[in-house]
Amino acid sequence: MCHPHGSRQPPPPGPPAPPGWSIAAGRTPVRPVAAAVEPRPARRGDGARVRDGAGIPDDAAAAGRAGKPPRGRRRRRLLRWIGLGAVLLVLAGAAAGWWLYAKLDGNITEDTSAAAELRRYERERPAHFASGAQNILLIGSDSRSGTGNAGYGQDGGTQRSDTTILLHLPADRRSATAVSIPRDLMAEVPECLGTDGSRTGDRFAQFNWAFQWGGAACTIRTVEKMTGIRIDHHMVVDFGGFKKMVDAVGGVEVCLRRPVNDAEAHLRLPAGRQVLGGEQALGFVRARYSLGDGSDTERMERQQQFLGSLWEKVSSNGVLLNPAKLYPLLDAATSSVTTDPGLASLRGLYELVRGVRDIPADQVKFLTVPRRPYAADPNRDELVEPDAARLFERLRADRPVTVTAPQPPPSPDPEPAGAPRDGSGEGSGEATGDGSGGPSPTGSGTSAAVTPAPTFTGTTAGTADCR
Repeated sequence: MCHPHGSRQPPPPGPPAPPGWSIAAGRTPVRPVAAAVEPRPARRGDGARVRDGAGIPDDAAAAGRAGKPPRGRRRRRLLRWIGLGAVLLVLAGAAAGWWLYAKLDGNITEDTSAAAELRRYERERPAHFASGAQNILLIGSDSRSGTGNAGYGQDGGTQRSDTTILLHLPADRRSATAVSIPRDLMAEVPECLGTDGSRTGDRFAQFNWAFQWGGAACTIRTVEKMTGIRIDHHMVVDFGGFKKMVDAVGGVEVCLRRPVNDAEAHLRLPAGRQVLGGEQALGFVRARYSLGDGSDTERMERQQQFLGSLWEKVSSNGVLLNPAKLYPLLDAATSSVTTDPGLASLRGLYELVRGVRDIPADQVKFLTVPRRPYAADPNRDELVEPDAARLFERLRADRPVTVTAPQPPPSPDPEPAGAPRDGSGEGSGEATGDGSGGPSPTGSGTSAAVTPAPTFTGTTAGTADCR
């Protein structure tokens, strides 16, 4: 719009400029460079106390003057470090646990050849009669090959089963029965696959030759043919593995009635209670001619006593529930045992141990199959029937087995002419009708009386071996 006199009219006055700003004629207000920003007022809801109108908390202001971060920030930083440390500890523990598991799991040797051979004869093998029960064949090999075994004799390239024990675990896992099978027992050995790939024919031979001819598979099939009991799992342990396991538990206590000096077994011990380390324990369970009457019978009884003491120590000392004590035992066991695929893992062995760890010592029973000297060769053994058949039938049916301590030798007084014998027989572990060695009572003389369960000569893990 033009002024009446032709001059340009000045613009209308705008809003007043903020404090500290300047307005040049006809220009936009310009903020001075050095102008200070007005401080933000402190919020009252954050717990801070306004000081000097600046809105800065006292502790923050003090920390700022001292050159340190505020106390709240330090606390949060400390909590973060603690959390990070806890996470690192958990990860390190998990990594260590996985490493230990993998190490122990990798120690176990899987017997794949025995599994393949048993599958070949699956149709001939016994069926399972009791659901939930397990039968495990424990085989102690006398092989001289391998680390530490050469000192027990020359390595002829063969091995035999020095000790064989059939371990029966009932379905309820309230007891365990370990039955020793003499290595000199005459038995029907079926056709087996040899280490050279050839096959042997059926033979009537000494029991421990089965392991020499065809390894674990041949031994398992021989036991199954003899007993009619299905073998679910097997373990093979050599001399070195046995010593490692004994040392891992700190030795096992035994009691000697007489001093022992056996150069062949590398054993020299005084009489009385002794704690045997691995080397001494191996000599103790293998000695044959310097202890007792030199028979394999006493040697098996000694092995059973030792295993009973080992079981009692492991269970009473809390080894199975103490990781510091359990790991050395597991390391020794897994590095020296050969098992079937079903047990060839730490999980498989753990499930087995978990099932037996709560069995009381007096319910862990040891006995030997009923046997006597073989008629054709008194240096060999044969089964006593029908006592052996009774024992095998009870194990097949998962029925309890009762054992009693061996009876003292009979009195030297001559028996009256025509007097009946006590029927105790020569075979260790022979069954009797009523546990007394005599005929079963028949009550009123009728045949309707119930025959008591047979009793077998044996011992338990809870029986002291020094009386």
